[in-house]
This record gives sequence, C-alpha cells and structure tokens, in this order.
Amino acid sequence: MKPFKQLLFVLAFTVLLCSCKTETKKNATTTTVDNYTETQKTGQAFIEDDEATPNCLQIAIGSADHKTLVAAVQAAQVENALVNVGPLTVFAPTDAAFGALPEGTIENLVKPENKAVLANILKYHVTPGNLSETILTKLKKLGQANNQYVTVNVVDGKPVIGGANIVASVKAGNGIVHVIDKVLLPPSEE
Repeated sequence: MKPFKQLLFVLAFTVLLCSCKTETKKNATTTTVDNYTETQKTGQAFIEDDEATPNCLQIAIGSADHKTLVAAVQAAQVENALVNVGPLTVFAPTDAAFGALPEGTIENLVKPENKAVLANILKYHVTPGNLSETILTKLKKLGQANNQYVTVNVVDGKPVIGGANIVASVKAGNGIVHVIDKVLLPPSEE
C-alpha cells in the first residue's frame, strides 16, 4: 500500500503545482491585458519625461497663450497627433486668435457631436517636416495632416500661412511650433 500512497501523494502534488502555475498565467495575462488597455487609453501623449526636449503638445500645454488650443486638442482627442515622432511643423494659434472667431464658434466646436469637425480643423494646423520660416518662404503651399493644402505667401520677407502671421517659433523635440495670430480654417470649414 505504501507505493500506492506515494503515487497518490505525487499525483496530488503535481495537480496542485499545475493549478498554481495555471493561476499565475491567468493573473499574468490579466495584468498584461490591463496594462495594454491602460496604454491604449493614454497613448504616448501622456508619457512623462523630464529630460527630453518638450514635444509640440508639451510646448502648447506649457504656454500661457495657448489654453484654448490645448482645450480644443483635448476635446477633439488628438493629443497623440502632436507627439508623434515627426518631425512635425505645428501652427499654433494664440488664445487671442481663437477669440477673433465669431462669437460661439469655440463653444460649438468643443461639443462632443462636433469632435470630427474640430479634429479636422486642428489637423489643418499640422504639416509633416521641420519647416523653419526660411524654408516656408520658399514654398507655395503645404500639405496638412487633414489631407488638405494651405497656401504660403511671402510678405516683407516673412511667410504668411493661410493668412496667418508667424509671431514666434519654438523648437520642439519632434519638430517646430510656429505661434500664429489667426486660426486656420480648412476650405470646407470656412
């Protein structure tokens, strides 16, 4: 009978050990899935890094003159578009530029039902490449992130983008941010 008891003990121990390993795998999978879900929700727009040069979104967030732009980016949920590896050129309208829009425009655009329209307008402010003012003066139009074009004119040796003047430029970790004095509206939104 002793060999039978030993065999039973080994079998019970093996079953216990296997069930523990299976449970560990289940927990690991759940954790991995939960972490993956959390990563998907936040995206790279929310990764914090104190050592790198700020990206285009971080520059806007840190600016006292771009609160409306940041609120619009958050309402349209396009944060990740501004932190892509790039390089990107972002034309960032100031709060005063947004204030020059007809009354009620911003309040209407940030409504959930207008999210796609707002995202289209915001993407019209982004173009691929790291385009300095010098480079911009040599171009006639720019292909924007919303698959439309904006015109570039040169006035007094300075580039004017879709009627907006560049009032400042800030180098970003993933491109450049040109602060502009007017909100660019895609032809379909004018």
